[in-house]
Amino acid sequence: MKLFQNYPLQDITTFHAKVFAKYYTVFSSPEFLRQILSSTEVKSMPFILLGGGSNVLFTGDFNGVIIRNAIEGIEVISQDDNSIIIKANAGEKWHDFVLYCVNRNYGGVENLSLIPGTVGAGPIQNIGAYGVELKDVLYEVEAMNIHTLEIRKFTNAECKFGYRDSIFKNVEKGNYIILSVTFKLTKNAKVNVSYGSLSKELEAMGITNPTIKDVSNTVIKIRSSKLPDPDKIGNAGSFFKNPVIPNEEFDRIKEIHPDIAYFPATTGHTKLAAGWLIEQCGWKGRRIGDAGVHKDQALVLVNYANATGKEIYELSTQIIASVKEKFGVELEREVNIF
Repeated sequence: MKLFQNYPLQDITTFHAKVFAKYYTVFSSPEFLRQILSSTEVKSMPFILLGGGSNVLFTGDFNGVIIRNAIEGIEVISQDDNSIIIKANAGEKWHDFVLYCVNRNYGGVENLSLIPGTVGAGPIQNIGAYGVELKDVLYEVEAMNIHTLEIRKFTNAECKFGYRDSIFKNVEKGNYIILSVTFKLTKNAKVNVSYGSLSKELEAMGITNPTIKDVSNTVIKIRSSKLPDPDKIGNAGSFFKNPVIPNEEFDRIKEIHPDIAYFPATTGHTKLAAGWLIEQCGWKGRRIGDAGVHKDQALVLVNYANATGKEIYELSTQIIASVKEKFGVELEREVNIF
């Protein structure tokens, strides 16, 4: 095991804030991970597992160990005429895995194209986009218990998925490190184009019978037009969750704001578009120093150059307060704060 001291996190997190970790190390196999978790340094101080660094915000230096998952590889487990079981190791880049599937006409993840981060991060918050969530295609998760160092497999049901939620984010938070994710995809895909902006874009392009690749390319086009490239301007994608509220509360808000943007949710609830709420409060395109709200997508907070993590966090706090004051709705951060 090799430990790097006073390690800069600016280039391995997508907000690119200038922060340092006391220690940094990488593992490329379960055996190396066991060595790391058994080390004196990890046992004596806090540690954080980092994948693509795309869903975290450090508000200051981290006085602990950053552990980077670099287990890569994709493997076909089994298949028949209709479906395929395919395993991706946790260190694989998520979008690379999606393209691997799309290029082979394996259907189910094409709507999740261009989501940043790694495969291992996906199940933790049940990533989703354009009418599809990870839970729709996940078969099982393989993870190591950080206390016993034993490897356990979680079925889809055992992951207890919810909206941007899973067992790894609540009951078992901090107890497991995901090693691989196995998916069940289809060979005879019926694409899902129910999401409004996706179907409209396909229609505008004159595509009436879209393929898996058509859907993936269109999602990439939409996301690229709305979301800034983190290599060019620091960001972590959507900073806030879309709030899900009881229908009674939604009816109250809609009576005052009849043009409110919303989506169907679970029975008795409605999902609001957080970006719309933020935009109505006048935040879209606003900048405070080098921290700001993106000009094209109010859900995205950005680091224009030298904003600190604390400044970005304080901006998010102001946004939450203003949305609460105007609509009576409490926004929740989707990004993990350290």
